[in-house]
Amino acid sequence: MDTRLADFVRDTPDGQEAAAILRACVHCGFCTATCPTYQLLGDELDGPRGRIYLIKQVLEGHPVSEKTRLHLDRCLTCRACETTCPSGVNYVHLLDIGRRLVDEKLPRPLAQSVLRGLLRATLPRPAIFAPAVKLGSLLRPFLPASLADKLPPESSPATRLRPPGGRHRRRMLGLAGCVQTALAPNINAAAARLLDRLGIEFFEERNAGCCGALRFHLNDLAAAKKDMCRNIDAWWPHLEAGAEAIVVTASGCAVQVRDYGRLLADDAAYADKAAKISALCRDPSDVLLAESEALSALLGAIAAKEKPRKVAFHSPCTLQHGLQIRGVIEGLLRAAGYELTPVSDAHLCCGSAGTYSLLQPALSQRLRQNKLAALHDGLPTVIATANIGCLSHLQAGSVLPVQHWIELLDEALS
Repeated sequence: MDTRLADFVRDTPDGQEAAAILRACVHCGFCTATCPTYQLLGDELDGPRGRIYLIKQVLEGHPVSEKTRLHLDRCLTCRACETTCPSGVNYVHLLDIGRRLVDEKLPRPLAQSVLRGLLRATLPRPAIFAPAVKLGSLLRPFLPASLADKLPPESSPATRLRPPGGRHRRRMLGLAGCVQTALAPNINAAAARLLDRLGIEFFEERNAGCCGALRFHLNDLAAAKKDMCRNIDAWWPHLEAGAEAIVVTASGCAVQVRDYGRLLADDAAYADKAAKISALCRDPSDVLLAESEALSALLGAIAAKEKPRKVAFHSPCTLQHGLQIRGVIEGLLRAAGYELTPVSDAHLCCGSAGTYSLLQPALSQRLRQNKLAALHDGLPTVIATANIGCLSHLQAGSVLPVQHWIELLDEALS
């Protein structure tokens, strides 16, 4: 796509990156076929091709309107369009640039600014978020549906794994994150038990916290980089001491950690360390595949069940489109004795998308309704997923339990 950038952005890093991305786009429209919001709304401007055109206008210096922002805000950043695109357009990086420029040129209304500020200030801080979850559980009947939806069925105490105790020679770091410790603390505990069976010690560093994704996608790049640098500082001594990898059980956080190298490439103090952190970031399925021989021996020892438990697996957008992991977890669940039920339109987003379900509740709930219908269609007894955001979002609308897939593997081996 040909474009002529305006003077204010032409020679900036954002402008140069945006120009390269725009040049790759041939405006073919294949992306609209897999865009969840385009399928719901049928508006060209609510699909990737239309949003690219809006961002192009902003970069060329055209006036920015609330309509521009509305269509950019409605994007889930699910990356389904990137998976579909035959030209390899890096749409999400262009969207990040476009959203930042729109917010710079057109300040948000007060109500939006306050809500986004509250989300940036509370969600990434477990010391604030965990008590808020407990209080919210008590006040659930009086909360708006969009907030009550986010609370777990029963509030669980936030827990952290113990520091490494020398049980195994091999050690891997885990990311506790910000909301997962309050909403589903058993996920990392299950990962620790599973890796322990494979001779790997899985531990969390208490000084690490939010991966930075939440503030980054709310256009607070400076605060997001502080989150990333804090994690690098916390993890680095363990890596120097021999920790093999950083295993991130939330696929949304894993996408962000794998992007540290790019996001901090211009930071002289952190660029090299960030690149190494990104290279060492692993999804749990990556680790289990590497340990397939030992895992097969464990799974082979499981007594045959009279009737396999039926599982519907929801693959988060961050897993299948962000991390490009497809079919691996389903294979692991089958190996553990679970029966996987078919799920139609498995490439589509469930509507969680980080803070999207709070900022765009109407669209989010429509997407969740469609996703749950597809998941329930095969009559499973449990729904499995790989990201805390998807898990809590789906659980709020489902009569079936929703669990992280690593919990199901842990249960099978227990």
